[in-house]
Amino acid sequence: MYQSHRDEEYVAEPCYGDGSVYVSPPTRTRRRIIIVAVSLVAVLVGGVAVDRIAATRAESRTAKAFQDGMGTADRPSVHVSGFPVLNQLAAGSLDHVDLTAHDIPAGGSTRPLPVTKLTVGMDGLKTSGSADEAHADSVTATAFLSYADVSSALGVQVSQGDEAGRVDATASLPIVGDVTVSAAVSAAGGNRIAFTDVRTEQGELLPPLKSLLDKALDEPIPLQNVPQGLRLRSVTTTEDGIDARFTGRSVTFRPDSSSA
Repeated sequence: MYQSHRDEEYVAEPCYGDGSVYVSPPTRTRRRIIIVAVSLVAVLVGGVAVDRIAATRAESRTAKAFQDGMGTADRPSVHVSGFPVLNQLAAGSLDHVDLTAHDIPAGGSTRPLPVTKLTVGMDGLKTSGSADEAHADSVTATAFLSYADVSSALGVQVSQGDEAGRVDATASLPIVGDVTVSAAVSAAGGNRIAFTDVRTEQGELLPPLKSLLDKALDEPIPLQNVPQGLRLRSVTTTEDGIDARFTGRSVTFRPDSSSA
């Protein structure tokens, strides 16, 4: 009996016999599985895209609240962690948000010290309420203070010391000359950085130079441009500057929210 090959596909591929082989096309069941799988992938891809749009909007809103509250020239970068973000938004709180801001201007008129770079990790960031503020249940942050900015604030040249946790401070005056001292750096109350255990490293500590260094190092320097609710826990000296580490609970970023 003659058998039709309409339901078979001819594949010109070397094999046995006459060098050709007939391969059966996918069955209806297999085709249905493929269609369902493709549809599910399309739904998932679409869901991820919608969730990413929601995350981008949340990131933009948080960045604006921080920029308005801290007065940065550029909007900070913000990343919302976790998936799906839509569920977090529906619950009114984002699980974790990372933020990085640069060049936060100094507050106050007494030895103003800007923050060169601020990295912030926020847990439980509330998404409801005013559009120009953001509230987090807990926060960890690191403020990087470049030696150039510290030098400008203190009025003496500051650089990394030879020992961990210490800096060198060089005072210069015309005719009198230069003197370099070493000082230990530590966290002080009121979100301030203290310089203690001062000792002469190079040069002669003449009275005019001593007066200049006393003015620069005797009183702790305040960090007046970090959000209220953050508390300075430790400071570390690096090759390029000082890292000041903060923690806080129930922290709100809003206009005029920087520490006094």
